[in-house]
Amino acid sequence: MRRGNHEQLAFDLRPRTWGGKRAGAGRKPGRSSDARHRKRPAVRRYEVQHVVLRTRNDVPRLRRGKTYQAIARALRRTLGEHAFRVCHTSIQRNHLHFLIEAHDKAALSHGMRSLAIMAARAINRVLGRSGKVFAYRYHATAIASPRQMRNALSYVLNNWRRHDEDESSEAAHRAALDPYSTALAFRGWKQGMFAIPAGERLAGGRLAGYEPLPAATPETWLLRVGWERHGPISAYDVPRRL
Repeated sequence: MRRGNHEQLAFDLRPRTWGGKRAGAGRKPGRSSDARHRKRPAVRRYEVQHVVLRTRNDVPRLRRGKTYQAIARALRRTLGEHAFRVCHTSIQRNHLHFLIEAHDKAALSHGMRSLAIMAARAINRVLGRSGKVFAYRYHATAIASPRQMRNALSYVLNNWRRHDEDESSEAAHRAALDPYSTALAFRGWKQGMFAIPAGERLAGGRLAGYEPLPAATPETWLLRVGWERHGPISAYDVPRRL
């Protein structure tokens, strides 16, 4: 299998029969700066938080096997927390997306601070570097309605298509789901064949040895079933800016 100029996790779920650069895809200029520092709003336990954590410019690309494992170790240490649950994750080149359930503002703040510290230490360890990893504090957006929740799920789990990562190598081009995310654990794909247990092998054993990112079981109505009011999500959607 031919690879691109960086390490990719092998993850071929279903052959794709189309491709090519999409007009308007990829990061848009002038949109990468941090939001203005302001007091964080209240956090309600029935809402879901879409959290983004961006790396510094001197941190190497995150979408590689060793940083995937480092982030997975940090996420694993959050499992079992009742007041702070990381239910979905997406690793992109220079930022991380999370869908998080938190009981209140203190739980979200404490949980994100701990997760950021653990992830930064793990990333530095595998990259043989020191110093800060994340460029600034996290940015959180509250998800309060079923439509918002469905859009956020599609945005996070299909985010690799927004950044053209699905065109970065032959293996990525053939894959239906992003291996650098919790997409495999999601059961709401329009293509029902993708709703398979993470540990189950596909034909040919192409998932053998792949360890999905750790994820907490959602407890909010929005993330469990509420989003379904607006229909299943296609694995081939290319998210627009939220």
